[in-house]
Amino acid sequence: MLKGTKVALPDMLACREARVQLQDMYRDTYHTPIISFCLNIPGPVKTTPELRLVFDDGLAVIRQRLAAHSINVAARTERHDPTGDEALLAAEGDAASIKEQMTQLEETHPLGRLFDIDVLTADGEKLSRGTPRRCLLCGEQAQACARSRRHSVEELTARIGDMVQEFLQKKKL
Repeated sequence: MLKGTKVALPDMLACREARVQLQDMYRDTYHTPIISFCLNIPGPVKTTPELRLVFDDGLAVIRQRLAAHSINVAARTERHDPTGDEALLAAEGDAASIKEQMTQLEETHPLGRLFDIDVLTADGEKLSRGTPRRCLLCGEQAQACARSRRHSVEELTARIGDMVQEFLQKKKL
């Protein structure tokens, strides 16, 4: 499932730096909250054709949720690189309300646990989640499992592969 182009740490760091520069440009240009969306994928392979489908579905659901709450998207940028699929949206609304909606998506979508949806205020402050994320494998706090390396990358990617395949099978029905 997670077979694709492997990326190294310098690639990921360069990607992060480019994302921050784009966020800064959006903040200076649009003066709105910013939504940054990508997938939480451990290991060296960050995107595959299947993960791209998950990303596309997640982005569509984000846009639907914003529209349902009358939040206009002033601008959107998508990038599809070996370092992962990413989207940045300038959202014309209240940052705290947007964060609440995005957290609900992460908690309720069948693959929401794979979503990494950050919301930054118009001033660039990253808003935190109200509740910590849960581990894909054991249900404990994800940060604690990651820090202690409780689960291997292979275990995590196998679980992600199963989740994605199940989701895509249901989407075909």
